[in-house]
Amino acid sequence: MTSDLPARASRLRGARALFTGRAGGVGAGDFAALNLARHVGDDEPDVERNRELVAEEIGVPLVFVEQVHSATVHVLPATGQVPVVTADAMVTDRSDLALAIMVADCLPVLLSEASAGLIAVAHAGRAGLLGGVLENTVRAMVELGARPADLTASIGPSICGACYEVPETMREEAAALLPATWARTRRGTPALDLRAGAVGVLEAAGIARASIDTDHPCTFEDENCFSYRRQGRTGRFAGVIRRH
Repeated sequence: MTSDLPARASRLRGARALFTGRAGGVGAGDFAALNLARHVGDDEPDVERNRELVAEEIGVPLVFVEQVHSATVHVLPATGQVPVVTADAMVTDRSDLALAIMVADCLPVLLSEASAGLIAVAHAGRAGLLGGVLENTVRAMVELGARPADLTASIGPSICGACYEVPETMREEAAALLPATWARTRRGTPALDLRAGAVGVLEAAGIARASIDTDHPCTFEDENCFSYRRQGRTGRFAGVIRRH
C-alpha cells in the first residue's frame, strides 16, 4: 500500500475492496479529514488531494458518478477515458480503474463476480433501494455474463435500523415494498433498516447469504465515519473496488 491510508477492507472474490473513513486526509473542520465529495462545500484542492490518496491506496485511478438517489446503472466503456455521468451504480470488467461510490449514511454496496471478471458499486439510499438500484446492478452484471450464485457482495458502513428514524407513513410505504426494512429505533419510534432490506434484495437476486458481507459499523454511531444524520454539514466517504 502506497499511502498507508486507514480503511476498512472487505473481502470479495476477484477484487480488492475497501471503505474509506474520516482519517488520513487533508481536510479540516466539518470535513476533517478524508472528504471525497466536491458538492458539500469543502475546499476543492483538499478534495482532489484526498481522491489522489485513495487512488494511491487502491493502485489505479478512481471513477465517480454524479449521484442523485436514482436506480440508474452505468456500464463503463471498455477502454479509454470515462466521462462523469449521472447514475447511482457502476459496472465494469476493467482492471485499470477503480469504482468509487460516496455515502454518509446511505448504503455503499460493492459486488464482484470473479469468474466473469466483473465488479460493481451501488449507492443505495432509501429512494435508490426502493427504486431498484440493487436489482438493476445485479441485472447489468448478469447481462455481461455474471452468475448470481457466484457473486459476492459487501454492504459497507451505513446508518442502522436502530438509528434511522423516519415518519410512520414513510416506514409503512417502504415496508410495503421491502418488508425487511420495517424497524424501530431504540426509543421505539418508527425507523427503517436499509441494510436488512438490501440483504433481502440481494438474496432474492440469487446471491447466497453467506456471500453477503454486512459486518460494518453504523455511521450515525461511529465517529470514524461521516454521517449526515449526525452532523448535517459533513463530508462523504466511499466504497471503492478494483478488479484483480
